[in-house]
Amino acid sequence: MYSYIKNVTFDCEDALVVANFWAAALGTDLDEESTSDKAFVEAAGWGGPNMWFNRVPEPKTAKNRLHLDLRAPGSISDEVARLVDLGASVVKVGQELTVLADPEGNEFCVE
Repeated sequence: MYSYIKNVTFDCEDALVVANFWAAALGTDLDEESTSDKAFVEAAGWGGPNMWFNRVPEPKTAKNRLHLDLRAPGSISDEVARLVDLGASVVKVGQELTVLADPEGNEFCVE
């Protein structure tokens, strides 16, 4: 028997802001007991890890050592536009993927 990824956890300044973004980005719900200190987003599909968001006192100061890659359901440009409307910012546009950052600067890719 092997281990599996149960949760992906983000340190953040405001757990509720980042969790709301990711819930909307992934088309799932924010746990009703979520607060600015601790928030939870259940996986949008079967088998995906859940997401925890915890308030920490220090700000993000460097590039992520781990990031998420999202597969666009249609065109990359349409998905990037949707995510920007939700609060993401574009970091770098490439030919096959676009690097974005969530509202607190956590990088992720859309491909």
